[in-house]
Amino acid sequence: MSQTLLLPRWILTMKAGEGTLEDHGLLIEGERIAAIGPRADLLSKYPQAERVELPEQILIPGLINGHAHSAMTLLRGVADDVPLMDWLQNHIWPLEKKWVSEDWTYLGSKLAAAEGLRSGTTYINDMYFFPTAMARAAVDSGVRAAVSMNVIDFPTGYASGPDDYIAKGVAAYEQYKGEKLLDWTSAPHAPYTVSDETFIKLRDLAEKLDIQMHCHIHETAGEVSDGLKQFGVRPLERLAKLGLMNERMIAVHMVHLNDAEIELMAKNGVHLVHNPNSNLKLASGVMPLKALEAAGVNTILGTDGAASNNRLDMFGEIRSAALLAKGITGDPTVATARTALEMATIRAAKAMGRADDLGSLEVGKLADVVAVSLDSVECQPVYNAAAQLVYVAGREQVSNVWIGGRQVLRERQPTTIDVPALMAQVREVVGRMRASS
Repeated sequence: MSQTLLLPRWILTMKAGEGTLEDHGLLIEGERIAAIGPRADLLSKYPQAERVELPEQILIPGLINGHAHSAMTLLRGVADDVPLMDWLQNHIWPLEKKWVSEDWTYLGSKLAAAEGLRSGTTYINDMYFFPTAMARAAVDSGVRAAVSMNVIDFPTGYASGPDDYIAKGVAAYEQYKGEKLLDWTSAPHAPYTVSDETFIKLRDLAEKLDIQMHCHIHETAGEVSDGLKQFGVRPLERLAKLGLMNERMIAVHMVHLNDAEIELMAKNGVHLVHNPNSNLKLASGVMPLKALEAAGVNTILGTDGAASNNRLDMFGEIRSAALLAKGITGDPTVATARTALEMATIRAAKAMGRADDLGSLEVGKLADVVAVSLDSVECQPVYNAAAQLVYVAGREQVSNVWIGGRQVLRERQPTTIDVPALMAQVREVVGRMRASS
């Protein structure tokens, strides 16, 4: 079995209670981490291993993007500076109706995978139509993904109604079941687009297949007030009554919360995805991270889609989450650098049901490893390497990435994606879209 010995300046394992290791190495054997220890010890013990010298670099676990619409890279920048519902109803949904297809979704998802790799993202929790396209793009790119069985109550170019969405999602799941790079989610779009009956079907599907659920909830104040008018209760109370608020639920956005709802999330083990940059850009609000942390809720990070963010940049989300929480509370001790990094690694792995395999660099776990170079003018000097990742470094410092022991980014170039060919395809498709607008 092949052995690769990574020899960085620092290792940040994200293992509970463990700080930054200096002058240590990490041994990859096959697809897993086989050893972590002092550099000299590993060099002596594994003399035949392929050595990868990473001077002035820090190894971290692969970043997990807790919420994305990968294919929407092809809609990056089509409708900026408008509110959410205007953005959806008057811009995004009409374009999707006209253009979204299996091939379009595959192309956009592959572009997202390339952007993600260059940003240190090794796992994408995706939500979009044509799940077979996302599954193919992830496998072809060597990226981990949670592929969604996405459901909305109205027809689109993908499906005619909720039962058709579910049937197609299950068929995709059956087709790719057992693919080691893929997980699956039961994914109702949002309380304002999905009926009680459909929510119950998707709840039962998640339980039957033993998978997570993935849903936009409490994204805007308007969503909450409209839900009150239509159902007589706030959306979260409605979903709780339907039996959805449990440890399977990955609730996205969760901006507008009261104390009782925060207590409910903590009590029931619901996972929340903070999307700071997308929510800021759409003026949807800011997740109350300090209150959620105090209650012990598992909060993670996501980029949302490139049409609303407009970057699939987890380093940007990590920094924004830390700074926003401090700024809106007046408390600089909230959302420490360690907390922000946990939200993109070990906490995210827990939300996806993958904490045993992913989210930290530990012997026996899958070798999803990111190297970040701190040797540039912008990143020097380094007093605290972990804090440097949050407050100084950006995605442009990501140098090398391994997923399951396979090197998928080498010196910032994807090894699994023909980037020039991909960009030629993107330019051709976007050219057609522009010409018909």
